[in-house]
Amino acid sequence: MKLTDLLCKLEYECIQGSADLEISQVVYDSRKITEGCLFICIAGANFDGHDFAAEAADQGARAMVVSREMPEVAGRDVTLIKVPDTRYAMAFISAAYFGYPAEKLRVIGITGTKGKTTTTYMVKSILENAGYKVGLVGTIEVIIGREHIHAGNTTPESYSLQEYFARMVEAGMDAVVMEVSSQGLMLHRTQGFVFDLGIFTNLEADHIGPNEHASFEEYQRCKGLLFKQCQVGIVNGDDSHVDAVLKGHTCQVERYGIGENNDLRAENVRLVRKPGELGIAFRVEGLMDFDVEVPTPGRFSVYNALTAIAICRHFNVREDDIRRALLAVRVKGRIEMVKVPGRYTLLIDYAHNAMALESLLTSLREYEPNRLVCLFGCGGNRSRQRRYEMGEVSGRLADLTIITSDNPRFEEPQDIIEDIKTGISGTGGAYVEIIDRKEAIRYAMEHGQDGDIIILAGKGHEDYQEIRGVKYPMDERVLIREILSEQAQG
Repeated sequence: MKLTDLLCKLEYECIQGSADLEISQVVYDSRKITEGCLFICIAGANFDGHDFAAEAADQGARAMVVSREMPEVAGRDVTLIKVPDTRYAMAFISAAYFGYPAEKLRVIGITGTKGKTTTTYMVKSILENAGYKVGLVGTIEVIIGREHIHAGNTTPESYSLQEYFARMVEAGMDAVVMEVSSQGLMLHRTQGFVFDLGIFTNLEADHIGPNEHASFEEYQRCKGLLFKQCQVGIVNGDDSHVDAVLKGHTCQVERYGIGENNDLRAENVRLVRKPGELGIAFRVEGLMDFDVEVPTPGRFSVYNALTAIAICRHFNVREDDIRRALLAVRVKGRIEMVKVPGRYTLLIDYAHNAMALESLLTSLREYEPNRLVCLFGCGGNRSRQRRYEMGEVSGRLADLTIITSDNPRFEEPQDIIEDIKTGISGTGGAYVEIIDRKEAIRYAMEHGQDGDIIILAGKGHEDYQEIRGVKYPMDERVLIREILSEQAQG
């Protein structure tokens, strides 16, 4: 492919060599340099591709995209293309390299602090129920037809994202629904194409700190970038930050929520409780008019479902298809109900910070359980403040807290538990501590009482436990099956 074709949608300066040459491959990882390739010098948290420019030239790179002067390769037989931001450039170069695949798909991007993962699976379920072929890019995985690829980032690097899009086109997909993180937007991973639909779920203080966002204002601004890169914006009209997120938007806007001023509304919201199952039901009014039931608990499930309905309306999906799909959708590790013989309800959820845990426990409390039991641990080599906060939330909202291990990493599990206990101590909440997570789950199940709701929080979709740099297999669903089998054997 001609280098000029790869650069055709960018402003650039050729500071050495000629842009009129053939490129064999596009590479942004210095370990993958090939003869005749274009090397894009990306600055990351730990490494800067510019520092490997001389090495890349030695290995046969024919051209490089850079954002500063490069005296170390001056006079070498390599073309230098200078741009203001190499990450931004990589997004457009990648789109061109893979033949602009997003133009052959309907692309749905969902951003927000909570609800992205659940909503992407809801949308996929509804659209597929209506006959569409839908790819997915998210926190848990990338789905292309029957292929499931483990996800490294919520939003992949632009090169990988365009490659996934191209594979989806090749596999005959009609659309793709993807989670769009604030980091992904800030780092230009979603540049190079326009979203057909951009969605905003909600905003709360999160992802603020080293290597993330410097402030809440920056976090909010980055979320808003999506609405300068989509044709239609579908937003939670009840969220207090929605107007700030939409500031400077260039798209048509639709609002959903419970408030009267929304275009798509949930009315007559009511809780649903069945043996071993919790859900919520409501009537959709405004742009559509029908009743739905969702087999996941909490009022946040109303917003997740409304988001999915608002999206699928643009695909002319029938109301019966929406109803049927919402009843069937299940998302691994997101308010995931696990069937057990007892007359209690057992749930697995990814809630791994105080904000998420408080939202979850508050929602479950509405179902008036006999007891609300919360089992969780906290990750090692992470903020100790998070441990205090999660301990305080569980001690205040749960009838019993079972403190256990999560991913201790390079810390001692007992040290982490002591921090959690510090948070609980001021609440007077009852707790037990059991380091081994399987034994903690066994305790919760063996002591489950009629009408209890037991939540296993923190691991969610994760199927490992990280200890001293090694990830050991550990899936809570497997642990539950093992415990049930052992109980059956006496």
